[in-house]
Amino acid sequence: MAQTPHLRTRLVERRDAEALRAIYNLEVRESTVTFDLVPRSLADQVAWIDEHSGGHPAIVAVDDDGIVAGFASLTPYRSRPAYATTVEDSVYVRRDARGRGLGRLLLEDLVELARDHGFHSIIARIVGDHDASIALHAACGFDRVGREREVGRKFGRWLDVVLMQRML
Repeated sequence: MAQTPHLRTRLVERRDAEALRAIYNLEVRESTVTFDLVPRSLADQVAWIDEHSGGHPAIVAVDDDGIVAGFASLTPYRSRPAYATTVEDSVYVRRDARGRGLGRLLLEDLVELARDHGFHSIIARIVGDHDASIALHAACGFDRVGREREVGRKFGRWLDVVLMQRML
């Protein structure tokens, strides 16, 4: 896994559950970057980690003290077998750790993991007004391939999703 000054990535472990839950649940409650409406319980987060401990991995970025500053994951794009070589990515960075290149570190390592696992394509589905995530994906070689209009609703607003793709 790659390293930046004072940050490195590693595969997610069950002991990371509470840190991931704190990062994710803040976004569930306060933002549109996830379309989830209900925060995860600790049991939900552990189950999520178990689901991402095999062929569709997740990684965390940790500092020198082992504190989790962000995470990223690969999930199946669709359930039908013909889609098996395509995955969807997710990247979440703790709010106080943003602006230091952590998202890029996570996404670049995630792309390498996808390649190592034999995937052919990565899809990013990004809420339409999340310019930072769109820019991050573009900087990591993703192309904008479409827009789904008003496919989500959160906080009383209709939300678009920008589709980006990277071929491996």
